Parts: sequence; structure tokens; C-alpha cells
Amino acid sequence: MEQEYLNFAKEIAYKAGEIMIKYFKGDNGASYKFDQTIVTKADTEINKYLIERVKATFPTHSVDGEEEQFGESNYVWVCDPVDGTAMYARHIPVAVFSLALVINGISTVGVVYDPFTENLYSAIKGNGAYKNNEKISVNDIELDDIRSVSNFDMWPKSDYNLYDLIKELGKKTYFVGIGSVIRACMCVANGDFNLAIFPGTKNKNFDIAAVKVIVEEAGGKVTDLFGNEQRYDKNINGAVISNGKVHSEVVAVIKQLLKNKK
Repeated sequence: MEQEYLNFAKEIAYKAGEIMIKYFKGDNGASYKFDQTIVTKADTEINKYLIERVKATFPTHSVDGEEEQFGESNYVWVCDPVDGTAMYARHIPVAVFSLALVINGISTVGVVYDPFTENLYSAIKGNGAYKNNEKISVNDIELDDIRSVSNFDMWPKSDYNLYDLIKELGKKTYFVGIGSVIRACMCVANGDFNLAIFPGTKNKNFDIAAVKVIVEEAGGKVTDLFGNEQRYDKNINGAVISNGKVHSEVVAVIKQLLKNKK
């Protein structure tokens, strides 16, 4: 059954990619929502399409999309229609589509599609992670290795301020912020980066649901900011996404610098 779910998710991803490309160069209708985040025509159109397809194909399932929700179920399709919307709205090609099937809080199937490079990342829990049907894996690079590259996200109203953390860890690793945390996490899964840190909490499960299964199936580790497991069908408590090798070191520094929010 998981393969059927994955095939469905891939179909949605490719259609989402078409929609993203359709609006990318022209008027994407970018506007600001009540929470001061950007939404475009692509976000709403993709979210609506997903709901229509889930209703028709898996009517007992629910959809938790960043722009629109449908139903209530233990089988939840968690979707970020366009991650990196701020970049997408400015015609900067780093945004991706993300979709996960979360069963009883656990990310079981995940896809991430980058329509600009036509790379599709996918995983089924227990079956490995793939990019365009080729198996991928994380690297084994330590933080203080010259090859170490890490990603961070921050925004003014984030519940956690990561700047002290970035300053401390930045003594060892080269930090970048590419504008899409999900795209950066695929760099972790693919072995290009060894770490990504995300401070998102409320309504931010969309950003990490697919990442959780893809990165871990690639041999990495994904937890909340403090090293704990968490559900992906509700609000999260930030995320550390790593190659696994640097995870405990990063979490230890976070515990020193950030107050655990219960």
C-alpha cells in the first residue's frame, strides 16, 4: 500500500511542479497573509489540487496544507505547496514542493520536488531514500571538517532566536541560508550539507514532515531542536536535520543556548 501512496505523491509532485513553473516568470500574485508570510497563486492552486485529488482517491484521508485543510483522519497528507515562497515570489529559483503521508503522527511516505532542476526526492519508511530513482545517502562529515556546510533559517517573529547558536556553531561549519529549508534538507539527504537547523513551531510541520522520512531513510537524523522525536501532524518544536554524525554535538549546544519550550 505504501508504494501506492508514493506513486500518488509523485503524481501530485509533478503536477505541482508544472504549476510552479507556470507562474514563476510572470505575475505570481504574491501577497502577504495575516501572519506576514508570502502566498502566491501557485501555493493556493497546488493546495486546492491536492485536496481534490485526495478526496477522489483516498476519501477517508485528510489534508493538512499550508494554505488549506480538509477532513480529519489518522492518515494526513501534510503539504507545503511552495517552500521558499519568498524566493519564488522574487523569481529566484530555489523553491520546492513537499508532500508527506503522516500516519498516526509518523511520516511514512515523503516526496520533495524541485521543478527547476527536475529532481524528485522520495522515500518510504524502511525502504531507503532516492533522487530520481537513484539511492541517496547522507555524508559522514564532522562539523569542523573543511567540507562542512550547514543551513539555517531565521525570521523576525520566530519563537527561537538562533543567532547565538549560529555564532557558536559557525566557529566550525560554514553556514548558509538558501531560502528554502526543505531544499536545504534535501542537500543533507543527498550528502551535500551535513546540517540544517530550523526554528519553526506553529504551523511548521509542513516544512519537516517529508524531510523527516527522506533524510532518515538516507541515513541521517531528524528531531526537534532538543533531540526529541515529535509528531508531524501538528505543530512542531523546531528541527535539527543532520547526517546523524553531528547530531548530538549540535543538540548539546542548543540545550546550552536555548531554553526548552514545553
